[in-house]
Amino acid sequence: MTVLKNIAKDRILQFTVLVTIISLFFARPRLEDINFHTLFSVAAMLTIIQIYAYLHVLDVLAYKLTSIADNTRKLNILFTLLSIISGMFLGNDITALTLIPLYLNIAKKYKLPQILPVTLIGMGANIGAALTPWGNPHNIFLVSRYDVNAVTFFSWSIPYLIASMIILGIVFFFIPKETIPIQKAQSIRISWRPTLITTAVFIFFFFGVFRVVPIVIPMIVSIVLALLINPRIMLKIDYALLLTFTGFFIFISDIQQIPAIVGIIHMWVNSENSTYLTSIISSQVMSNVPSTILVGKFTNYAEALFLGSNIGGFGSAIGSMANMLVLKTFNQHASVNKSKFFKQWTLMQFAGLIILTIVGWLLLQI
Repeated sequence: MTVLKNIAKDRILQFTVLVTIISLFFARPRLEDINFHTLFSVAAMLTIIQIYAYLHVLDVLAYKLTSIADNTRKLNILFTLLSIISGMFLGNDITALTLIPLYLNIAKKYKLPQILPVTLIGMGANIGAALTPWGNPHNIFLVSRYDVNAVTFFSWSIPYLIASMIILGIVFFFIPKETIPIQKAQSIRISWRPTLITTAVFIFFFFGVFRVVPIVIPMIVSIVLALLINPRIMLKIDYALLLTFTGFFIFISDIQQIPAIVGIIHMWVNSENSTYLTSIISSQVMSNVPSTILVGKFTNYAEALFLGSNIGGFGSAIGSMANMLVLKTFNQHASVNKSKFFKQWTLMQFAGLIILTIVGWLLLQI
């Protein structure tokens, strides 16, 4: 019942269901328009991520970093870097859901800063998630939709990561170095055998994403592994995200059969720059996952869509599911003024959006 409730209250899924139902009045979906490679890849990714979450690998790293941070600048740097690295491998959603409550529980106990570190953790998760196909679910769609190989994908994502890290380095420079008490690292035991096996499955999944092996095989292997470790892991899967992808594939299959709408969308994405800006702007009002699926069906400018969809995750709370999770987890666990946090978070999010939009534009010109 909990799984069904979580699915039912997902706002992006609700929006997807609404527009999909409306589209069914105008056309009927075609099976060939459903991208099963993307769906199987996302299912495998979500399963592997939840296995890692169950094994508490991220928790151990967070406590280790807290134990070596002796001032506010170092604290922000260490946790932001951890969120970036975690975002690369575990995705921005699970990073936000795990790191923010963990950090806030430590911060409340030892009276550490809360607003800036949580904001940077959320932004770092979005930056790190852009590096890999599995970091952001829409990256998996891009790889599948355009049949992008690993070399090409990382030729897009690495320059973006480097530019983002330089900007973060400038932000870190202005954070004051206020002394904080060094905390004792909590002892959390990691089950190394399942962790190593999960990592091997993760590597196998990598080959599936880039079509070296059929993606259905890593998906089945990851599900079997989760069931062997603990069947309850499967209850933690973000099934709403899978349904969102499916719904949007149906929606786009329908609108592709309506010439007037196709013509309008083609006007919006008829060049590399227009595709880039359309992706960023549409992400602000419908989130970057459905935005990427929509724009991706009508353009061949893959790199522009990659940059636009990942940068579009900044800005509004709707821009990325991770943004909504940052706000939700902060409101649930923080002990400081929620309104003050939202104002500062929003200011930094839109500042980041503006700066990265310029950076992305420049990267497209190279």
